[in-house]
Amino acid sequence: LERHGGAMLDAVEPESAAAPGENGDKLSTVKGCLFLGTVATAGMVAGFGTTLAVAKKRSPNWFSKGVMATAAVPESGSSLALRALGWGSLYAWCGVGLLSFAIWKAMGVHSLREFREKMQSIIPAVPRNEETQAKAEPFDWESLFKSK
Repeated sequence: LERHGGAMLDAVEPESAAAPGENGDKLSTVKGCLFLGTVATAGMVAGFGTTLAVAKKRSPNWFSKGVMATAAVPESGSSLALRALGWGSLYAWCGVGLLSFAIWKAMGVHSLREFREKMQSIIPAVPRNEETQAKAEPFDWESLFKSK
């Protein structure tokens, strides 16, 4: 509490006040996430493109039959795959939602705060030892890939 002009005021620190190095750490984390996301996306696109190229090279006739719907095959491969993806996503979302709802009702909780408190009472906390963490040397990726 501070005394200001005869009135008692609470000293309030702004919530946005961060430690000096914290902004740099956040920026570094964001850059790392963007890099990993870009690499993962490029890998998926390259893998998918390579798979399509190999499939077209091995059997061009079957590949062209799967691209467009014909009288023999009334649905193209891409539309079949998209339909399967849609149904699979729907089943996954509904399954996880149903499982979460069942656990919620079985625990008899009414809010997220109650759920957190109940889970903390059931699951033991992991003890933290700051001395060990402070003394531990950071992991070195170079040492992992060095030949012995």
